[in-house]
Amino acid sequence: MHLAPIVATLRHHKLTAALLALQVALACAIVTNALFLIAQRVDRVLVPSGLDESALSIIEVNDLDAGANPLSVHQTDLAALKAVPGVEAVAIVSHVPFAGSQHGTGVCANLDAVHAAIKARGLVAGCATADLYAGGPGALPTFGLRLVAGRAFTADEYALDDPGKSIGSHAVPAVIVSRALAQRLFPQHPDQAVGRTIYFGESGLFHGQGTPIVGVVEHLHRANISNDDKYDQSLLLPEVPNTGNAVFALRSEPGEQARVIKQAKASLLKLRPQRQMSADSARSYADIRAAYFKGDRTMIGLLLAATLGLLFVTALGIAGLAGFWVQQRNRTIGIRRAIGATRRDILRYFQAENFLIVSVGVVLGVALAVLLNAVLMQHYELPRLPIWYLPVGAATLWLLGQLAVWAPARRAAAVPPVVATRSV
Repeated sequence: MHLAPIVATLRHHKLTAALLALQVALACAIVTNALFLIAQRVDRVLVPSGLDESALSIIEVNDLDAGANPLSVHQTDLAALKAVPGVEAVAIVSHVPFAGSQHGTGVCANLDAVHAAIKARGLVAGCATADLYAGGPGALPTFGLRLVAGRAFTADEYALDDPGKSIGSHAVPAVIVSRALAQRLFPQHPDQAVGRTIYFGESGLFHGQGTPIVGVVEHLHRANISNDDKYDQSLLLPEVPNTGNAVFALRSEPGEQARVIKQAKASLLKLRPQRQMSADSARSYADIRAAYFKGDRTMIGLLLAATLGLLFVTALGIAGLAGFWVQQRNRTIGIRRAIGATRRDILRYFQAENFLIVSVGVVLGVALAVLLNAVLMQHYELPRLPIWYLPVGAATLWLLGQLAVWAPARRAAAVPPVVATRSV
């Protein structure tokens, strides 16, 4: 197929061809960035928490009348929850990922790094940001966390938290860290984190009290998703609450959460009818996660709808213009058929013409896609568009152009030579 006749024909339709190329360029730029945004949101929605989500339920209790010894009340509640049919494990915890609560801290691998961070008033080499979780006996098996090194907490390592203060405000005898945090603090020997001493929280960063690492879990996501990629930098402390507020984590067979939650709430209210438990205080972890990522799923749907709508409008524009040109060129097509052009030649001509126009639009669209991403990076703190999204966007528009022109091109190829040469 020679391009010279196609280019000569398009010179007579400069404005129309330019407008179609511009439409393709805008579609290419928007679709490329939309696909990147969709991928970003999908990654957020699918990010693993590190917990055994399908088996986990969470119940929050607020006992305003817990008295002077709330720990004994919690122990009674734990015994009642363990007796619920279907409950395999139960533990009292501070919070879980994606539930809204967050307790962050700076963590340093040694005192030199602590002093350097204080002097710099920010993170330095050997320090990191991490989220703190607290859990009582049985928290690891209840959460489904998998130890990749070290051991779980022993009974004598658990301590009461400090009422009125945040998690990690006072020293604890041991800590379990995520693998990602161990790799950040000890990049040279992340597999040898167990036994090392780290410094975090008020006691570690301001009073120099170190805490030994006794275990490393494979994954434990931070409480929320931030703009950085330090998702898995977390610590688990052996602390139990010393107030009337408590969060109980229950592990049961997948699919049994609804029944377990109903019976667990009934057991807790039977023990203390005056305690406060709202409608949202007892939920499966799947429901907690779904609520947290509701906005992301909505955004994915909107972006998909907008992308498909834009592609549909672009396809209509390509098909409409091709159909219009077929009608205008009936006589020319007939002459070509009469002098020996086959149906396949006519079909290939319109496909090549469309490919040429779309290619001009795609080249401009790739440049616009990079420019649009730069604007989004500046105003919305989005990451840089990976280079491989550009050929994906280009290929999408090329394929769309060929599909859209297929039907008009087949109609052109079906024009009989005799009928076409008699047309006016």
